Amino acid sequence: MPYQSVFRPDLFKGQTIIVTGGGSGIGRCTAHELAALGAQVVIMGRTEEKLAEVRAEIEADGGLAMSQVCDIRDEAMVIAAIDMVLGTHGRIDGLVNNAGGQYRTPMKTISTKGFEAVVRNNLTGGFIFMREVYNRWMEANGGAIVNIIADIWHGWPEFAHSGAARGGMLTLTETAACEWSASGVRVNAVAPGGIVSSGFDTYSPEMQIKLRDFTAGVPLQRFGTEAEISAAIAFLLSPAAAYITGSCVRVDGGTPNARNTWKLQPHDRSAPFEGFHRSKQPEALKKRS
Repeated sequence: MPYQSVFRPDLFKGQTIIVTGGGSGIGRCTAHELAALGAQVVIMGRTEEKLAEVRAEIEADGGLAMSQVCDIRDEAMVIAAIDMVLGTHGRIDGLVNNAGGQYRTPMKTISTKGFEAVVRNNLTGGFIFMREVYNRWMEANGGAIVNIIADIWHGWPEFAHSGAARGGMLTLTETAACEWSASGVRVNAVAPGGIVSSGFDTYSPEMQIKLRDFTAGVPLQRFGTEAEISAAIAFLLSPAAAYITGSCVRVDGGTPNARNTWKLQPHDRSAPFEGFHRSKQPEALKKRS
């Protein structure tokens, strides 16, 4: 069974789209969907083996994919990777700034070095990629950029470093949308809430236990799927979003809207969209059930 996208199969035919952090999770799913929609996808990340596996999956499904090892925190590597894409394909139509990561810890325990490392991973690296893609191609040719942030609304206890960085990426998105509009470049963000992905298996045992209680605080009473994030990304890259720039699409089940003054009712009325044919349930959720 191929990827079950809601968009027409040739939506991105002839386009080259970079997906950072494409070796796992949301990046992997997004790369699959964009390839299923006709794009030449270039997946980038730090681990060659993971990238090669995803590239092989996409090719086995009949899609077009390239992979390139790239640490978004390393300016020279980013420039070399972008130049490689332009040298091979001669164009970059879209950028999905998805790479990033963080660790859980109370704010009072975060060292300056640790804070700066997370900010470089979740903000500075994304900025470098945006700037270099714009300067090297999009300023003269147009394009679309989608930055992946997080459910940062009202603060993010125990993830202060990442919340600060993702908040910065949101305002960076809004700024670029204005400055780069005359070049025909649209810049938007997607903010995922609790999404089922391989990232769950990197959580500590304590955090995996907390997953059991997470959905009770979500109005839609469930986790989201990788395909639900990918669909938002594909829409923002598509011509249907031609008048959307500087915006952020929340994909979070309404989590920030829950209030202590309203008791959420358990229900099963929200059916998830399961478009990703290669989706795998994290071991953390298997333990939960």
